[in-house]
Amino acid sequence: MFKYRDRYNDIMSSSESLPTEERLRTSTTNTTTDNANIENTIETIKNSAKTIREASANMRDTVRTLRQSGAIEEIAQAIREAVIASRDTAREISATAKGLKERGVIKDTVDAIEQTSMAARETIHTTRDVAKEAADTAPEITKTVKEATSKIRSKKK
Repeated sequence: MFKYRDRYNDIMSSSESLPTEERLRTSTTNTTTDNANIENTIETIKNSAKTIREASANMRDTVRTLRQSGAIEEIAQAIREAVIASRDTAREISATAKGLKERGVIKDTVDAIEQTSMAARETIHTTRDVAKEAADTAPEITKTVKEATSKIRSKKK
């Protein structure tokens, strides 16, 4: 069927090794299959073109309907209003932030947070110290309580 040459060898297709009658039958089958494949490809392309034309017509109709109904103008107006509202909001937030900064509110807030953090650390250290002292004095307290309990029991007898 096909023959090509590479650097090293002549290469023949498997059909060339067949007897002449077989090659003719194989060639005819391949040609028939090739024609069927070509026809299928052509039909697929035609169907694709038809689908594209139909989609284009539908799109034109939809755009025409939207334009005539005023929906495009309405949505454009809504988008414009939303953008203006976003711009105004951003300006207000910016002005508020500048005002807070100028009045020192932000710095005061940061300072208060730092002071709160320092006070919390001090409280933690104090609590640790108290807990440690309690643990250290617990045996003495236990001993004292036991002695007092014994004295009270001995007096009752």
